[in-house]
Amino acid sequence: MNVLVIGSGAREHALCRSLSLDPAVTALHCAPGNAGIAEVAELHQVDALDGEAVSALAVELGAELVVVGPEAPLVAGVADAVREAGIPVFGPSKEAAQLEGSKAFAKDVMAAAGVPTARSYVCTTPEEAAEALDAFGAPYVVKDDGLAAGKGVVVTDDLEAAAAHAAACDRVVIEEFLDGPEVSLFAITDGVSVVPLQPAQDFKRALDGDEGPNTGGMGAYSPLPWADPKLVDEVLETVLRPTVDEMRRRGTPFSGLLYAGLAITGRGVRVIEFNARFGDPETQVVLARLRTPLAGVLKAAATGDLADLPPLRWSDDAAVTVVIASHNYPDAPRSGDPITGLAEVAAEDAPHAYVLHAGTKQDGDAVVSAGGRVLSVTAAGADLGEARARAYRAVARIGLDGSQHRTDIAARVAGA
Repeated sequence: MNVLVIGSGAREHALCRSLSLDPAVTALHCAPGNAGIAEVAELHQVDALDGEAVSALAVELGAELVVVGPEAPLVAGVADAVREAGIPVFGPSKEAAQLEGSKAFAKDVMAAAGVPTARSYVCTTPEEAAEALDAFGAPYVVKDDGLAAGKGVVVTDDLEAAAAHAAACDRVVIEEFLDGPEVSLFAITDGVSVVPLQPAQDFKRALDGDEGPNTGGMGAYSPLPWADPKLVDEVLETVLRPTVDEMRRRGTPFSGLLYAGLAITGRGVRVIEFNARFGDPETQVVLARLRTPLAGVLKAAATGDLADLPPLRWSDDAAVTVVIASHNYPDAPRSGDPITGLAEVAAEDAPHAYVLHAGTKQDGDAVVSAGGRVLSVTAAGADLGEARARAYRAVARIGLDGSQHRTDIAARVAGA
């Protein structure tokens, strides 16, 4: 199988790494990719938001499967353009991707499907926002209706900060605060069949102890030893299948990766949000544990053949990923700093630990930072304690001036 992956982050590096290990994949391409992805795939320059350019590249390469990684190209309709070129694509249509592209649309779908979620108001004026904030009280949860790269949500006890975030957005969803631990659960679907993956937990705040600003995610782990063993089945029946059925009923079937961000509250499971693609950094740990070759699974979703797929096989190992971010992330991160220690990790820590690139680029012989989240250091182990120790041992080998990372990823659950 000749596969083209669209994107340039650690999620795409994780996808490319898994695809490169799949014996069925005979050629692997990525556009635009990054310095790490270049080690496992042939890179091509393309505007990832330009559907015509992406489909032309896929035709030129003879791609038999296109995997669209990030949300922005999906919301822009890139998957539609590739489908129109007659090439199977893993990723929802522009219409279906509104599950992530618009929080208000997702709330409407959940209401129609009977999916449990937080009570909410959609607000377009400061007066409406003030009314909604007053109705729910603190902690205030204010979400930009559109795409915001994982940073459009403010959760705060500060009424002024909540109102300011609402005022900065054209349209916001203000909702009740959901208490309890959060879980990320991915499901692969062809629009009819739904195959859940293993759950993970990510760490959104920039600093240890869940302090500091919201980020795209600073680390993750899987499995979740504290979660109810029936959690995945429950979410499949109450959230994932009803949502996929409702999207099909509307005439906009959802095919690709449906990501449910969940809160395990005192009143049961509630959906915080939907995403229309693999989450980052959870993908890094989920794919580290997947034993079924990836290409066939994604192709089955793209071609409507998911019902014929045998059950997925999973490793009993645990996995932990730690994100190394650049100086001043998530505000105005610095780029262009040299990265050292990558060869040492490959020599000393493989195969148990490895580095997935996010914001990197090749600069002559050096690899330099080129974004906010720069690397995802991922490790597997017999349990979360071993995986965590291996991940942080590898993190310690990496040099990046001014970089930051959390030191408490999976610490509590690993007993560290």
